[in-house]
Amino acid sequence: MIRLPFTNIHFNILILLILLHVCVGSINLVQVHLSPLTHFCYLTHLAQLHTHPHYPQSGSSSTISQPLTTPFPINLSNNHFPANPPQSMSHSHTTFHVTKTHAHLKWDNSLKPILTVPSGSEISFDLLDGGHNQFTATSTDADILTFNFSTADPCIGPVYITDAEPGDVLKIEFLDLETASYGWTSIFPGSVGFGLLHDEFPDHKLKIWDLETHGAEGYAVFKEGIHIPVNPFLGIVGVAREEKGEFSTIPPYETGGNIDCKHITAGSTLYLPVKVKGALFSCGDGHAAQGDGEVCGTAIETPMKVTVRLTVEKGMKWVVSPHYVTSEKHSENLMRGGNKGEYAVLGIDADLREASRKALRGLINWLVGEKGLTREEAYILASVAADLKIAEAVDMPHYGVACSLPLSIFVGTPYVRL
Repeated sequence: MIRLPFTNIHFNILILLILLHVCVGSINLVQVHLSPLTHFCYLTHLAQLHTHPHYPQSGSSSTISQPLTTPFPINLSNNHFPANPPQSMSHSHTTFHVTKTHAHLKWDNSLKPILTVPSGSEISFDLLDGGHNQFTATSTDADILTFNFSTADPCIGPVYITDAEPGDVLKIEFLDLETASYGWTSIFPGSVGFGLLHDEFPDHKLKIWDLETHGAEGYAVFKEGIHIPVNPFLGIVGVAREEKGEFSTIPPYETGGNIDCKHITAGSTLYLPVKVKGALFSCGDGHAAQGDGEVCGTAIETPMKVTVRLTVEKGMKWVVSPHYVTSEKHSENLMRGGNKGEYAVLGIDADLREASRKALRGLINWLVGEKGLTREEAYILASVAADLKIAEAVDMPHYGVACSLPLSIFVGTPYVRL
């Protein structure tokens, strides 16, 4: 076979081969009749690309942050070689990070996204607590009187997911949740109207929790002899509503929001219906522990670091409100102190809320009369550890609601008779 010298025709073929390699992978050069010089130049150039410090290696989560230089005047701006890649082009296993400076206080589908990511992305968030970090580890009861309610329940976001469309479902996997070294629980003044029994607790009270000393053991001390299991979760997880306008972050909605569900811990998965393009995901309100009901209005509130994976799911038409799947670890954590049974009170009333109030009131009376707690201590303890459960919902005209407390939280005298 006659070999031609390296000409413009060969140079054009060389460019074509490079582009083909970039788009579809390696090419078997044995099947292409090139001169030795052309073949050598092509292989040399590929070697330079693959050893370039910004070339994405196999299995690497890195993205190209600087443009590659080549000896040829060609454009290599594609998915493999973006000079300045938008975040939505990053690999799905890249972890993005959002700081607590990106806070908002209303659900509003006109909010500008602070981050755009593809489906399957992992995102870590630095979160303010539900009180906008107004309380610290050294706060006292007096600090409640200067609490600014207008900044309560901040969300961090929103994050735009490129593949999310109305009618889709956003799958949120909770990969990691880390509390701060402290937390707090408060009874706000009855005049504020916050809490299931706010009209019966006119005075304010603040409890500061040490979440560090026994963090590795998985509990926090309420007072000597009473230990509360720590199972971190987020109070607020949601996507934007379909309706235009601003909506408070304090209540829950069918699109999520302040759902305060203690069962959605690390390893759990939450599903939310998408109502707007991009979903516009936000989260906040970290909790170290809470009872079902959060009856005094606050849990163990704490600033938190959280990592989630956001994935768009198609065809899950049955998800029209929050759905979730708990993790095996969550079930194990609930039994961390051992299964020692529960003490419960049934509240009976034709009104579901009033039945709940009666049950809670009965549990507080037991904690005061049997365990010697003050009423304020009992109200706070019930908020972080007691569960409201609907025991009866069909035998009208009355509902039955139980307020139950795990006896495993009592670990020493005088609360346990040794």
